[in-house]
Amino acid sequence: MHVRRVCPSRSTKPSFANSATPVESLETLAGSTADSGLLERIALNQQLLIRHSPIIEAILSNPNRSAEAERRAAETKREFFEKERGAAQIVSELRAQGNEAAAEFLEQAEFAEDLEENEISEEDALLIAKHIEVLDKETDDSWLSLEYIEEIYEESEETRQAVMQKILGELTSEDEATNERISILNRIMRMGVKDRVKLGMKGDREARNILIRDPNKLVASAVINNPKITEQEVEKIAAMRTVPEEVLRQISMNKKWGRSYLIQLSLARNPRTPLGNTMSIMNRLQLRDLQGLQKDRNVPEAVRKHATRLVAARTGGKG
Repeated sequence: MHVRRVCPSRSTKPSFANSATPVESLETLAGSTADSGLLERIALNQQLLIRHSPIIEAILSNPNRSAEAERRAAETKREFFEKERGAAQIVSELRAQGNEAAAEFLEQAEFAEDLEENEISEEDALLIAKHIEVLDKETDDSWLSLEYIEEIYEESEETRQAVMQKILGELTSEDEATNERISILNRIMRMGVKDRVKLGMKGDREARNILIRDPNKLVASAVINNPKITEQEVEKIAAMRTVPEEVLRQISMNKKWGRSYLIQLSLARNPRTPLGNTMSIMNRLQLRDLQGLQKDRNVPEAVRKHATRLVAARTGGKG
């Protein structure tokens, strides 16, 4: 009788270099092997770790892991899973709460692509998103013509800090610098221009009140093109002497706001309103308001002279 000789296998370990090896077997190996060198080799295979993320946890939970294996596994986890999961988790929570507008905003926000790099925590992102109240389908971006493209640029840290100090200074001078508002401002100013434009077009009253003070005319213009902005807000903006002239021009040419006498009067009294728009508005002002402009030393000389001509025309030279 012949005795059959069984040759032992050269290796009983699965080969992680072999694509046919089940990833579950590699996960088991990564969690149980005492070979720290083998763990390092597995941790170096980033594609494998991305393809089957439980292997990462297996490496990190193995007491026999080397410092290098731990570092490699932790870096892959942070780079490919934690950042992505952070924004995605917030979006999921917002949708669960029925806040579709906020979820939609966060999905498209540039800052959400890498929260850590933009120094925005999950808590920061959630707070910003909760100030969104407008869906994409409700916005009209037809005003965003090519002339505005130059306003979209990468800001330096110094520029962004200057913008924040400008806004904070205005809020303080108007006794509106509450702790909550300052906290929101700090978070908003970690965002780039594109995200602030989106926030201006889709944000709530609190976000609009902050962003209308942004010196970038594209951001401020986004605020007045927000479909939820109220007539009272526009009236206040029309009187502000710190908003870009382009914003005042857009307000003066808007047919809806042209029906509001108080908005038109605020524009006429604002020395930053483009002169051509002011002259057109003055033709529709009441006599007493024209008489007020005659004496107003804050408006340009040309406005006072035009007011004098209009008063004289209406009173027969007796005004």
